[in-house]
Amino acid sequence: MHHHHSETSTGALPQLLPGTPDAPLLAGENALAALAVDLNEALRFDQGQLLLTDRRLLAHVAGASEWQSFPLEDGQVLRHVDHAGVGTLELCTAERRIARWRFTLGVNVQALRLVRRFEQLQQSRATGAAVEGDDATRCPSCRAPLPADSDECEVCTRELNSPPSTWVLLRLWRFAQPYQGRLLIGFLLMLASTAATLVPPYLTIPLMDEVLIPFQNGQKIDTHYVLLLLSGLLGSGLLAWGLGWIRTWLLALVSERIAADLRTTAFEHLLGLSLDYFGAKRTGDLMARIGSETDRISVFLSLHALDFATDVLMLAMTSAILFSINPWLALVTLLPLPFIAWMIHTVRDRLRTGFEKIDRVWGEVTNVLADTIPGIRVVKAFAQEKREATRFREANQANLAVNDRLNKTWSLFTPTVSLLTDMGLLVVWAFGIWQVSRGEITVGVLSAFLAYIGRFYGRLDSMSRIVSVTQKAAAGAKRIFDILDHVSTVPEPADPVKLPPGGLSGGVTMENIAFRYGNRSVIRGLNLEIKPGEMIGLVGHSGSGKSTLVNLLCRFHDVTDGSIKVDGIDLRRMAVADYRRHIGLVLQEPFLFFGTIAENIAYGRPDATRAQIVAAARAAHAHDFILRLPQGYDSLVGERGQGLSGGERQRISIARALLIDPKFLILDEATSAVDTETEKEIQRALDNLVQGRTTIAIAHRLSTLRKADRLVVMDRGEVVEVGPHDELMARQGHYWRLYEAQARKAESDDEGSDHDAVLLSSQLPQPSAHSATAG
Repeated sequence: MHHHHSETSTGALPQLLPGTPDAPLLAGENALAALAVDLNEALRFDQGQLLLTDRRLLAHVAGASEWQSFPLEDGQVLRHVDHAGVGTLELCTAERRIARWRFTLGVNVQALRLVRRFEQLQQSRATGAAVEGDDATRCPSCRAPLPADSDECEVCTRELNSPPSTWVLLRLWRFAQPYQGRLLIGFLLMLASTAATLVPPYLTIPLMDEVLIPFQNGQKIDTHYVLLLLSGLLGSGLLAWGLGWIRTWLLALVSERIAADLRTTAFEHLLGLSLDYFGAKRTGDLMARIGSETDRISVFLSLHALDFATDVLMLAMTSAILFSINPWLALVTLLPLPFIAWMIHTVRDRLRTGFEKIDRVWGEVTNVLADTIPGIRVVKAFAQEKREATRFREANQANLAVNDRLNKTWSLFTPTVSLLTDMGLLVVWAFGIWQVSRGEITVGVLSAFLAYIGRFYGRLDSMSRIVSVTQKAAAGAKRIFDILDHVSTVPEPADPVKLPPGGLSGGVTMENIAFRYGNRSVIRGLNLEIKPGEMIGLVGHSGSGKSTLVNLLCRFHDVTDGSIKVDGIDLRRMAVADYRRHIGLVLQEPFLFFGTIAENIAYGRPDATRAQIVAAARAAHAHDFILRLPQGYDSLVGERGQGLSGGERQRISIARALLIDPKFLILDEATSAVDTETEKEIQRALDNLVQGRTTIAIAHRLSTLRKADRLVVMDRGEVVEVGPHDELMARQGHYWRLYEAQARKAESDDEGSDHDAVLLSSQLPQPSAHSATAG
């Protein structure tokens, strides 16, 4: 929240971090926006503060006693960039950079607001226009008013945090349509069973007025008539039970099938989304959505939706019967209804916001589990069990706090509804007794009324309780439809080109391609032609765009401009699955699934015979170590390849790529994470793999690319050199400089390791003379 200051006091500055000294504001200077930066120049976590006023930009770094001041001048710009989860703000002029601040993307929204506010100030300086006086209470991005107690713009964050509407549940009809016949039968059964439950109170009128009261006045009881009435009571009860049992069973079956279809559709849609969607989502959150949210919807459909429909029918039928018996008494019965309806409406708004928050904080709990359990070796290796336990405890406490706030509202609502219905019953008793005393109704009619009212208010109470589960289900449905509504950035073509029967030949043409991650340009104006069967080595500094180029070729992303053509066909005109069947991918960190070694090798071709699997393993130089395992090819591999060394996992991934006999082979740093001996073994396997295939290899060690037909040198998203190793070395350009730098680093590392060994031995505690003689 922004504040205006007329003095140098800074006690109410926005987002000022604890321990930060007061900012030296001048008289009449206004603080307009603030940002808590959480990284230092070395990209280590540290606390700092940026404060924008109407005259300057103030900065404070952790440990400093003074604030830095940067007066606002014409021509200054505040640049905002983000890369690999790190945001940067740069204060620049046309000639130079004045200052730079780093932060994680967790505070990116505040950073964007500060940049927007800075731009508005500079624009007002250039045009001489006055700045709006209420800017301090408006969102810098969309100009919408900010809430009095919040720095978050409701308009900007509406899409992210918008509470779910109950109407989202109607979208489930798409999944209910295949079962509409069974749903209709269930509805008719519900109608019949509800009608059957309303018969017994009606039979109390003749039982009271024609049997019991006349008997008290000395008349004889008609046994046959009584037996007939009691048979009606028994028959209606048994009928209601039987119809209710069949209805509940039928609708439970349907709701389970709707939930299963919803779960399957959500997972299939998730698999079809592009990689950039998963980059912005946590594993635990997606697991919670497809798992527990669909279970919640299933419970709602099988139990609570049915109860709600029954309650509505019961209220409608009971009201009709009450009005047919005595309209005035019926009107008195309905007196609490407007109050209860108003309470339900008020509480529903609070509940739907609350359940959305509960889902988000529960997602944090599952995120901690999804992070920690797969990474348990790293946790134990660094002795961080207490830290992870603390993370889980904090997430769990946040979940508890949100639930406590919601339960506070709910605990007041439920007894209040019960109190209102009890008061309504009291009013009906009083009005009924008054009518009986005036002879307007009989005791039997009043008894029947009270029996109906008991059911009426009971259903009303039940309906008010269903508000809670309805909002829970709506929150779950919203989170699932958030997945289903997301459109892949790598769409399937409407009319895909059929690939030739003989498959692809493997020629690639990249024509003036460009690609952006958000607002950051990664590849620009790139042209490259690869011949069928050619081996290309991609080299360049980290961040030069090598992996992005490979991702574009695999069509994990689509180019922003230009086109990639394979055999003259634009990638975007091919069916994604048809094209990717021709790609074999060997990654730096091979991923193995839980299952046998044979199943992992045959992952891309599940119908492969054992002989084909063994042949692929032999070619990948994996056969010998597989036979040394207890069950050979049927040995179980732990999750993510636990139980195997890095080199063994890599050779299994090479065998997996060999088995599908791909036309294109992508090697992304395939040997960078292993020792020299294992690298030689993997290199021999790769020599078998590249035969007759178009190969694109990225390697950290340039020496491993000497066998490449051509090397493509990349720098800042552009191709700067192309040619064989010897030719590029002779040119003494980019490649030569990279190669020489790597050779010098290797030499210095060898010398450094010898020096470190001597230094370490000199620093180790030496055995004393006593211990030496004792030894």
